[in-house]
Amino acid sequence: MTQIDAPQRPTHDLRADNVTLNYGGRDIVSNVSVGIPDGKMTVIVGANACGKSTLLRGLSRLLRPASGRVMLDGRDIHSLQSKEVAQLVGILPQSPIAPEGITVRDLVARGRYPHQGWFQQWSPSDEAAVEHALNATDTAELASRRIEELSGGQRQRVWIAMALSQNPDILLLDEPTTFLDVRHQLDALDVLADLNRERGTTVVMVLHELNLAARYADHMILMCEGRILAQGTPSEVVTAERMREAFGLEAQIIDDPVSHSPMVIPLGRR
Repeated sequence: MTQIDAPQRPTHDLRADNVTLNYGGRDIVSNVSVGIPDGKMTVIVGANACGKSTLLRGLSRLLRPASGRVMLDGRDIHSLQSKEVAQLVGILPQSPIAPEGITVRDLVARGRYPHQGWFQQWSPSDEAAVEHALNATDTAELASRRIEELSGGQRQRVWIAMALSQNPDILLLDEPTTFLDVRHQLDALDVLADLNRERGTTVVMVLHELNLAARYADHMILMCEGRILAQGTPSEVVTAERMREAFGLEAQIIDDPVSHSPMVIPLGRR
């Protein structure tokens, strides 16, 4: 795997202050305030339609708040130039769309665009970033293929590679394990954990799978009906009472035998 020498990351402060986010006049996230721990893995969880993806879109500047502000390093994120934000914040939305006919390598290389300028051409460091992203996501052998030729899981790994090649200080991902089989789910999350550990990248992601969320998160945010029900370490957030309140789920919480994080065991009738 190609290694990249990366400088020490500056610290960043990404937060939502009394933010309300809506679609078509209907509030999805209501008056939420939350700070994202710098240099940590934060995972947002909750039942379907609870507002977790909407909150991520608000934090990423893809959705402007109806009220309140999203702040990045003390400035309203919507007051910043798009390129300035893109150099700091990488975004992988839930259903990204690739240009027709584009190859895997060319799509991954687009992650380097925020670092290009009028007088700065493609450099060896750009090439190294792309190679590292392809190798880390097990997509190097797909580099010459067109995106439309790939399976859903292969496409998802390519999109993760593009986000990695951007080399942002903050990386926001909405359901990055979508379409991936179990092995590639773990591979993708391991890549993100390595990025966080080795480079100090702040990672914020939405996940549906509670046990994977608890295994990989330093910090969890549990949402319910557009509000934050709980946040903290996985052990603080994942409790039987909160599973009942957020999901309507009766569950037993045990110790994950591999990671020793909390593991949710649903209590069905069988």
